[in-house]
Amino acid sequence: MTERYSDYTYLEFDYPSERVLRITINKPETRNSLDAVGHSELARVWREVDEDPNIGAVILTGKGKAFSAGGDFSMVETMMNDHNMLAKVNKEARELVYNIINCSKPTVSALNGVAVGAGLAAGLLADIPIAGASAKIIDGHTRIGVAAGDHAVINWPLLCGMAKAKYYLMLCEPMSGEEAERLGLVSLCVPDDELEAKSIEVAEKLAKGAPNALYWTKHTLNNWYRMAGPIFDTGLAYEALGFVGPEMKEGLASIKEKREPDFIGASKK
Repeated sequence: MTERYSDYTYLEFDYPSERVLRITINKPETRNSLDAVGHSELARVWREVDEDPNIGAVILTGKGKAFSAGGDFSMVETMMNDHNMLAKVNKEARELVYNIINCSKPTVSALNGVAVGAGLAAGLLADIPIAGASAKIIDGHTRIGVAAGDHAVINWPLLCGMAKAKYYLMLCEPMSGEEAERLGLVSLCVPDDELEAKSIEVAEKLAKGAPNALYWTKHTLNNWYRMAGPIFDTGLAYEALGFVGPEMKEGLASIKEKREPDFIGASKK
């Protein structure tokens, strides 16, 4: 592995094929949840990828049986009580989205198992997201009492339509890989045991393609996302506002205590 990727803690790198870099979120003991370090790494790695002359395509996946279980509780609790940390993660969330959108290299994601939070954002912003049939896609924000600000407002309405976006984002309903393909949220859905091979196959084709033609096509198409930038900024701001309110405290407590949240009661306290 080159020096370029030597200082990452929770991201693993390998080359499954010529000119194809695979990035694996590597914290399987917590279903690849992201702490402060992991969140920062997932935001900045795309700048490294963009500048790497030795690769033509990228695959993003998760180690073990999950893609990513979202932000871990320690980071979330710190954000609730530390304004500087909240501002830092909010900035990284913006960078994560725009770094992927602006990355010149074609990206493929292989969504295996549970996909939530910042990991899901990276997975669905890939140029070609591929889901395993048993993948479990959940936005999750309103379940813990904050607005769906991570990424969803910038791409879900465009990919699967406003009505479906509102249904899944407001209710936090889980979506299978098969349903995600049916709605257009992902490019392909394949049997779980074919996911790795399919992601490599697609990435190989991209890596052998005309680099400038692919980049210019990607850049132009992603202007649809850039036009939604002000909407995305509003979503991030409202999400951050929720982190200092009573609904977030109740949502997190209810998950820890494995019970249904009482948001109405929490708001009255």
